[in-house]
Order: sequence, then structure tokens, then C-alpha cells
Amino acid sequence: MIDAAQIIESGTNILFVTFDSLRHDVAHSALEDGRTPRLAGLLPGGQWERRQTPGTFTLPAHMAFFSGFLPKKPEPKQPSRLWECRPPAFKKVPPETFVFDAPNLLDGLALHEYRTVCVGGVTYFSQETPLGSVLPAMFHEAHWRPEFCSPEPDSSRHQVDQALDIAARYDGRQPLFLFVNISATHVPHGHYLNSSSDSTASQAAALAYADAHVGRLLDGLSGQWLVIMCADHGDAYGDDGYYGRGIAHPAVFNVPFAAWVQA
Repeated sequence: MIDAAQIIESGTNILFVTFDSLRHDVAHSALEDGRTPRLAGLLPGGQWERRQTPGTFTLPAHMAFFSGFLPKKPEPKQPSRLWECRPPAFKKVPPETFVFDAPNLLDGLALHEYRTVCVGGVTYFSQETPLGSVLPAMFHEAHWRPEFCSPEPDSSRHQVDQALDIAARYDGRQPLFLFVNISATHVPHGHYLNSSSDSTASQAAALAYADAHVGRLLDGLSGQWLVIMCADHGDAYGDDGYYGRGIAHPAVFNVPFAAWVQA
């Protein structure tokens, strides 16, 4: 069990990585096939948890995450939440859950002297449109460039370079909440198989590409970090005739999840 309340109150850094659109079955198969060796060495027990997302596309999923609602286990009994907005007086919260007295997690962490920084990936983080500015505006600092987005075949390298620069800049200065939205697993990713179409196979290839860079990110962090990794939602590629996201289908709801403390 992770005591997020104690971890955050002690000023431990936090890394939150979302693999955009990554299905649980794709992440699990890639791990079992040995295609993501860095993640295999990082994840608790060497495995992804299967969880279910609170949102079926990027915007609502991340709004839920930053409001205290991370993906839940697909079973009746749930573990303690890592963080939660201060509830009404009648509700009891486990002592290990970090309770933030603010409208969202980012504002809540700021009250604990955290610097909140976003390394965006997909266009919901681009700040190029009013809607693409909603999520970045929640952070003290937000970074996005076209080469961070999924049409760029080397997007993860550029994103991790930026994230490591941020981590080094704030190292020892103040607690950091570093958020990275990995875009490589979001369509289009057919280019990883030299294909003009997207599929579970090309998403697996995208994840295999991103694996080394995510490992490089973890290698480059100094000190203790609370690490959370998950997908925001999945994508359907013809499953039962469905395509895309924003739909109530298991391919979209089931996502990989992991959390641990790295010293």
C-alpha cells in the first residue's frame, strides 16, 4: 500500500505518466512478448494492473485524474485512492489518501509548495486552441511543441528530453509534480510498422519504441519519487465493429495502471 498522504506531505517528488490511448491488452501482450523490457523492470511485480478508466477520451479522463479519480480496479473492493478532493464531513477518507483542499489536484499540490509542470503530448495539451488550453492551464508551467505529438515518429525522445531538463532544473529547489502525456501510443502510430493504418499491432510497436525513453526518464531522476503510470483510455480497432474512442466498449475502458515509490 502506498501512503500518498505521508509521501506528499513530506515533499516527495511525483512523476505521473499517461500513455495516451493505450489499451490494457496491448500493454500486457507487449510486456509478455518481451517488447517492453524497461517497463518490465520498473513495474511492481513486472506486470501492469488492469483497471478501468473514468473517461473514454483524453479530456474527460485527465480531468477526472486531476480531480482525484484515477482508474479503478474492475472488482467490487477497491484499494485506497492515492489522492482525493476534500469530501463532505460525513465521508471518511483513509489516512493514507492525500486529501487536497482545492478544486483540483494541481491547486492542492501548490498549497504544499509543489511546482506543477506539464509535458504535453496530444493536441489537448497543445495550447493551440481554447479547448487545447484547458488542461495545460491547470499547471504552473506547461510545455508542448509539434514534435511532442504522435505524428512525429520520435516524439517520446523529445518529450523525455524536455522532462529531464525540467527535473534537473527543479532538483533540490522545491517538490515537483511532473506530468508527461506520452503521445506515441495515440493514433497515428501505423508509421512504426510502415503502415498507413493503425491497429493493435502498430500500437504495440509504438509502445515498444516509447519503452526505452520511459526507462531513460526514470534513470535520469534523482532522489525519491512517487511514480504513477497508466493510460487515459484505450482505442477500438474494429473490435465488435467499433473504431476509435469516446465509446462504451471494453477495449476503451480497460487500461494499464501501475504505481510505486522509486528511491
